[in-house]
Amino acid sequence: MKEELVKQGNWLEMLYEKTFDYVSDPEMWLRIGLTLLQIILIVFLSKIVVTIVKAAVNRIFQHRQGSKLQMEQRRVDTLRVLVNNVTSYAIYFLAILLILQQLGVDLRPVLVSAGVLGLAVGFGAQSLVRDVITGFFIIFEDQFAVGDFVTINNMTGTVQEIGLRITRIRSWTGEVHIFPNGTITHVTNFSLHNTLAVVDVSVPYEEDLGRMERIIMETMKQAQANVEEIVGEPQFLGVQALGPSEVTMRLTVECKPNTHHGVSRKLRAMIRQELSRQGIEIPYPRVVTMTGRGFDQGKKQAES
Repeated sequence: MKEELVKQGNWLEMLYEKTFDYVSDPEMWLRIGLTLLQIILIVFLSKIVVTIVKAAVNRIFQHRQGSKLQMEQRRVDTLRVLVNNVTSYAIYFLAILLILQQLGVDLRPVLVSAGVLGLAVGFGAQSLVRDVITGFFIIFEDQFAVGDFVTINNMTGTVQEIGLRITRIRSWTGEVHIFPNGTITHVTNFSLHNTLAVVDVSVPYEEDLGRMERIIMETMKQAQANVEEIVGEPQFLGVQALGPSEVTMRLTVECKPNTHHGVSRKLRAMIRQELSRQGIEIPYPRVVTMTGRGFDQGKKQAES
């Protein structure tokens, strides 16, 4: 029993001596300090490089009027965001490899394992591969771009970001919707071509339709000269509907992409002001009430 205790005490003493020698080794702490310093330096430099590259990319894709190579601003913004994302991923991936190298990890087996692992992930994560492929075709085919007003899968908003994996849009009320590119099945883009503003004007039956048409068209000519969003000649389509107390007249005007709602509001306000200036009232329901003797006479006349 005493011999076992002696052996155990010798073993603990040897372990303590080895631990103390290892901890008190100045070269070991120097190596650890240099390694930590190099890792911190790699992280710091990678962030600086990412910042510089993003600034350079933003400057390259800056839209300049009068340049020989002209591109739509929407495509410029889309490519700028995409290039920034790809370069950031590449720089950070390289930084991770350098950190592993500083930790003493042999990169050759890691790269080989990463290739095999990437192949396995490619078979397993088919949805991720589909998102990337779909994102590539969205950008290549110019289906929509950053800044476009679109409806994606029944969600409407302005495109904030298009990546190889996800698309981000922001609705006019502030909500941000994120779609994996592989789930995008239906897209309506309102920013590619000019839109049509449709305005219906209700007038009383007592007013002359020819006079109303002249007043409305004169107002539209003033709007065409003052509203910069209007790009086409206003078209008066005529009587659209006959209501219980009003005649509805319709007119249309071509305007810049995604400005038809604002143009319609401006046109309604201008028409309303012009009708008030001309002394024309907005139609409203009229009710005739007949009582007593007048009611009996009206009934007899109707029967006869």
